[in-house]
Amino acid sequence: MVGHLIVVGITWCVAMSAGAAEVRVAVAANFAHTLEQLQAQFEKATVHRVAIISGSTGKLFAQINTGAPFDVFLSADAEAPARLVAAGQAVASQFTYARGRLVLWSAQAELVQDAPQTLRKGMQRIALANPKLAPYGRAAEQALRALQLWDKVQRRVVLGENVSQTLQFAATANTAWAFVGLAQVFGLPPEQRGGYWEVPRNLYEPITQDAVLLVHGRDNPAAQEFLTYLRSAAARELIQRDGYE
Repeated sequence: MVGHLIVVGITWCVAMSAGAAEVRVAVAANFAHTLEQLQAQFEKATVHRVAIISGSTGKLFAQINTGAPFDVFLSADAEAPARLVAAGQAVASQFTYARGRLVLWSAQAELVQDAPQTLRKGMQRIALANPKLAPYGRAAEQALRALQLWDKVQRRVVLGENVSQTLQFAATANTAWAFVGLAQVFGLPPEQRGGYWEVPRNLYEPITQDAVLLVHGRDNPAAQEFLTYLRSAAARELIQRDGYE
């Protein structure tokens, strides 16, 4: 009887191992911290593993177009996944997994009090992600233009490749402020959170973040299961807790 149980146990483990797969997820930098938490939940609930590759939406889009072997793309906008579907690089599976919230952040909380007026009068540098590569940077430029501040601050703008680098510019005092996602602020240790001003939603186009299954992952069971998990109530709860809508 004991021998039978051992055989059954070994057979079950082999079956589980045979069914395990890895999903390579290309993710916009703003969502990388949240994805790490989702990764832990997903790997605990399944036999699959998640490999995370983060960067700006624009750079990841370019890499996918040149054949990078990613299975899933978590973009910081809806446009890039739609273009990949149209180009035959992704399966028609696009859906919105989060909506971003833009904030102006500073390690010095007093610098974000009455933020528009402080930006108008101040002379310090401001970091934002490159608007040509990153939707959060594009939203920041839109907000500054709507506030009629773009022409005044443009010479003081320091461009980061993505929101993670942008946050670092302000965290290391290379700039006084950084336009980032609220999730980046929530990802900081409490003692390092400084202060932030949430930019009113009517000052920028909605940051709709869409997911899509790439052609490379079409036959990968881990990719399909991960996208199903991303729609689950447990995933949505974690995403909202991290500062997304």
